[in-house]
Amino acid sequence: MKILFWGTPVFAIPSLRALDDEGFEVVGVVTRPDRPAGRGRRLAPSPVRLVALEQGFPLLMPERPRGEEFLGMIRVLEPDISVVVAYGHILRPEVLAVPRLGSINVHASLLPRLRGAAPINWAIARGLPETGVTIMRMVEAMDAGPVIHRVREPILPDETAGELSVRLSEVGAAALVEALALLTAGAVNEAEQDHEAATYAPKIDRQTACIEWVRPAQEIAAHVRAMDPVPGAWSQLDGAPVKLFKPSVWSGTDVEALRSSGPTTNGGPRSPRAAEGPGTVVRAVAEEGFLVTAGEGAVAFAEVQPPGSRRMSATDWINGRGVEVGRRFE
Repeated sequence: MKILFWGTPVFAIPSLRALDDEGFEVVGVVTRPDRPAGRGRRLAPSPVRLVALEQGFPLLMPERPRGEEFLGMIRVLEPDISVVVAYGHILRPEVLAVPRLGSINVHASLLPRLRGAAPINWAIARGLPETGVTIMRMVEAMDAGPVIHRVREPILPDETAGELSVRLSEVGAAALVEALALLTAGAVNEAEQDHEAATYAPKIDRQTACIEWVRPAQEIAAHVRAMDPVPGAWSQLDGAPVKLFKPSVWSGTDVEALRSSGPTTNGGPRSPRAAEGPGTVVRAVAEEGFLVTAGEGAVAFAEVQPPGSRRMSATDWINGRGVEVGRRFE
């Protein structure tokens, strides 16, 4: 089977390698053009482009995957099927129809749940107990095509979006190979999605990542894990954005017990009760991290990234007087 592969980020790499390892003929790889990256904003290739070059696959990098010129470029490859894994553009019907067997997609959710650009982030942010990978036939509507194969996976306690993405990328690669085997054998019973049950996972941006301290501690911790590592959940402290990582939840009972105990900072007293609204630091001990009040309960953080600095342990930040009891995130 001749495959035209579409993908851009690291998430797509296990699927591309699995196709090659299983003996499928990858007749071309379509990926996004090089983009500015890093502090110097120098052009950097996509992770998929690097693998395609390493393996010697024919490479296409259109700014937009459309138009007669581009259609001619993929037609000449004569693919049997297109496989799309986190490519980054919506493909038009005339592009999807080029391969004789159509186009399929590896999507990191249990469709129809979490259609859209950021299913892994939103699965964690919304506190779902499980997610998975769906192999579906692509249609013009976003993530709405018939399901070919579906694999369920639990979301582990304290799992971040980065960690879940790595796991699902491998699950997706295995599911893709299974789906192609079913297609080859003519053993697929493609099932229409229940469109009434659809939920959505919109693109994550910086504003989405901002922490709302009035929410319950459990929701804040899930939000922080969902934004880790990129873009990183953040909040303003003294007018500067600080990214927070590795949360753990304290119940309201735990917080009340803390208030009635001894000092909650290195050598300093507790903050006054009147100052302890949501977002207030009520504990800062170098060996244990710092604790911030929420709408219900509180959240402790073990790692932090101050503006202009690297990601560091809460211990280093506390020792450097980056945070103290009584200060307030907004």
